[in-house]
Amino acid sequence: MSFEVLSGFTALLHPMTFLCLVGGFILGLIFGAIPGLTATLAVALLLPFTFAMELTDALVMVMGIFMAGIYAGSITGIIVNIPGAPSGAITTIEGHPLMLKGHGAKALGLDAFASSIGGMLGALVLMFVAVPMSQFALLFQTPDKFSLVLMAVVTVVIVAKGSVWKSTATITLGLMLSTVGFDNMVALGRFDFGSSALIEGVQLLPAVIGIFAVCELLAQGGAPSQGAFETPEFKVKRRDFMPSWHEIKDIGFWTYVKSSVIGVLVGMLPGGGASMASFIAYAEAKRVSKRPEEYGHGSHEGLAASEAANNAMCGGAVVPLLTLGIPGDSVTAIIFGVLLIHGLVPGPGLLTNHLDIVAPMFAALFVSAAFVFISVIAFGPYYIRIARLNRGVLYAFIAMISMVGTFASSYSVTQMWVALGIGVFAYLLRLMGYPLVPMLMGIILGPYFEEYLRRSLITNDLDPTVFFTSPISLSMLLLTCVFVYFLRVRPSQIREG
Repeated sequence: MSFEVLSGFTALLHPMTFLCLVGGFILGLIFGAIPGLTATLAVALLLPFTFAMELTDALVMVMGIFMAGIYAGSITGIIVNIPGAPSGAITTIEGHPLMLKGHGAKALGLDAFASSIGGMLGALVLMFVAVPMSQFALLFQTPDKFSLVLMAVVTVVIVAKGSVWKSTATITLGLMLSTVGFDNMVALGRFDFGSSALIEGVQLLPAVIGIFAVCELLAQGGAPSQGAFETPEFKVKRRDFMPSWHEIKDIGFWTYVKSSVIGVLVGMLPGGGASMASFIAYAEAKRVSKRPEEYGHGSHEGLAASEAANNAMCGGAVVPLLTLGIPGDSVTAIIFGVLLIHGLVPGPGLLTNHLDIVAPMFAALFVSAAFVFISVIAFGPYYIRIARLNRGVLYAFIAMISMVGTFASSYSVTQMWVALGIGVFAYLLRLMGYPLVPMLMGIILGPYFEEYLRRSLITNDLDPTVFFTSPISLSMLLLTCVFVYFLRVRPSQIREG
């Protein structure tokens, strides 16, 4: 298999193929960084053009968009506290405080370095252990998936800053909002108050726009000055974006590797996605950290863990697509369409019979991960300048792009109103000291939480013991208890002692 994989790197040496990779990467950076314009949208817009493209060029370009789009969601999150995509939510928590302290270049550098490490490790996993790991993913039955999602829900609550009760309240609100709209299991609308508009439910992108963009616009709109952002004045050079060996060593090589492995494993599970991978890796890093008090205030460890998992997820998400024909997330679902357009059916026989065709995908994912760190060295100083722009002009632009992006993702005016409504509600919660990230994670995880719970109970005669009789499910539940003990119970005992 190694020879075919190496032939994928050789394919990138063709000028047109390499140009497609670079073009896709830049497109992913742009769409990923601008709130409302995600990598999924970029790939969706590219899909019609793949009809006239060579299959290799199309797949390579899509991989460039995928890797860059996941990474770029953290850029605006670090700089202006508005992540360009849901995957950047955790990075925003740790990166923006560093920006406010005058360490924006360091935050962006550590962010890009972790993304590159995670992305390359994820690509290596895809290259060499795709088939064995896909067989491991097949071991996850519906009760196991529910326990994994439950672990993510509990993790979100216990790692959030402030009161655990406030975190519980906001994630419960998110779970409630996720139930609005069409119920796929019984083909009926619910909590729609008889409105045909609300049957659409609360979609993810409008929720992200509302919780981060609209809420931040309202918060900044009440600030006295309408000039540039009130961040410390500092000049940056390109070398400032290169993490020092001391910083990398302080974070720990094991943090990068473990977070990347978590990202790959979560990415392999259909519906896992970058957000879940980011939260689980972040929680695990905090659990074993020697400095958990730094989390939420600019922790280098937390930032690196979430970003390594984000981009490692890319390699993991492609595994079930190519080996089982099951897309791991929304982007790989569109990649599924690209393969079908060109007459390739994803499934068990694809890697066996057409490895030479899909090998450039593996190589493109690896090279794109390397481009991530190169991009911050090249464009980092320009990223920082965003913070020095006139605040009124910048936020007006963000508001326009956010609403346009919301409409473009759903072609629904209702979803624009949903984004505004959630934004106002989130702003009120923020004023009362409630954390907002748990609410977003409730909206993200809610559909999976409900689906896996209902399916597990229906197929087992409503017997809840099914979650304890499955070894994998029981392991997930026990791991959840371990997280609760080390992140909440034990720290409380130490403080009291």
